[in-house]
Amino acid sequence: MQRTSVTVIAAALAIVIGGVQWAGAALLVAPRAPQASVSSIQLGRPVLPPLTYTIFCLRYQAECRPRRFFRGGPILLTEKRWADLRDINRTVNLAIEPVRNELGLAGEAWTINPARGDCNDYAVSKRHELLRWGWPSRVLLLSEVVVGSGEHHLVLLVRTRSGDFVLDNLTPQIRAWSLTPYRWIRVQSPGRNRLWAAVEREGV
Repeated sequence: MQRTSVTVIAAALAIVIGGVQWAGAALLVAPRAPQASVSSIQLGRPVLPPLTYTIFCLRYQAECRPRRFFRGGPILLTEKRWADLRDINRTVNLAIEPVRNELGLAGEAWTINPARGDCNDYAVSKRHELLRWGWPSRVLLLSEVVVGSGEHHLVLLVRTRSGDFVLDNLTPQIRAWSLTPYRWIRVQSPGRNRLWAAVEREGV
């Protein structure tokens, strides 16, 4: 009887230890949503959208059509949604072959899911895919920034209750907007797809 009890206890301990090791291994590979709150971007006065965005809306009217249910603030960033962001960011970055636009404004054409493209194509494709996955348009904001070289660049800003995060074709990492090495110019207005706003100040 005593030997049986010792055997049972040993088996139980093995199961518990194995379970803890398995859980620890799972944490190494499972995407985790950020726990600490980061800053939210502050939008200022209304400004005109980029001309190429207006042309994009004429071409892809469904992408810019006002949504019936646009009310509400930033979205709750669950682990499932964090996984969505990571998947879309990685998939689109890998799917589009980067091509530099040497023609300036004359060469810009924001295209969804092209085989080859520049930053604009990456940004609108990521927004398109997240909309298809059921994300609300009010939290998926195309954003114009300036990189260190002085060139203008388009990224996708995602507004969450944990802060605002950036999906960017120049890096595989999803970063808080305030940690990007960019100067922010203008951002789509939440809930009003055809309107944009100047970035007022950095952080809250």
